[in-house]
Amino acid sequence: MRIETTNIPDVLILVPEITSDERGFFLETFNQRELEQLGITYPFVQDNLSHSSFGTLRGLHYQMRQTQGKLVRALAGEVYNVALDMRRSSITFGKWVGLILSAESKISLWVPPGFAHGLLALSPAAEVMYKTTDYYHPESQRSVRWNDSALGIAWPITLDMQVKLSEKDRTAPLFSDAETYF
Repeated sequence: MRIETTNIPDVLILVPEITSDERGFFLETFNQRELEQLGITYPFVQDNLSHSSFGTLRGLHYQMRQTQGKLVRALAGEVYNVALDMRRSSITFGKWVGLILSAESKISLWVPPGFAHGLLALSPAAEVMYKTTDYYHPESQRSVRWNDSALGIAWPITLDMQVKLSEKDRTAPLFSDAETYF
């Protein structure tokens, strides 16, 4: 596995080594020892899978308790994945990283604890799997408005796309009103 850096040093792109021939391909999707060597030393405790139709936008979500780091990858289709730094003590507080994840590229994105996470489905259907470093804690789940102009997230919304949101995401607070980490 190879790491590529982003404009936020804590958010990492993981590029797997793929072995392929006329039969197909093989790759490791998870190797704790290798991740530790790359500096990701958190234990992973839960796997999540989401299925989204074209134009579905999920996020930006985070938990104030049982803060989750997420190792995210697309199993089917294509999504635009966003990580937003919610740590006030960070020099990148309020900054974001956006990246297309696809079943074809097979890359993963490491979203560390202290970040809000969101995605936009760019293909007719998209399935995203992510490993988390802590368990889901619904009472402490928070959201930030996905289209807050103060953040300037460049979601790749096309003219033929009707963005589909949950009520929670539609009414999420602006970044300036959101609860943040220290």
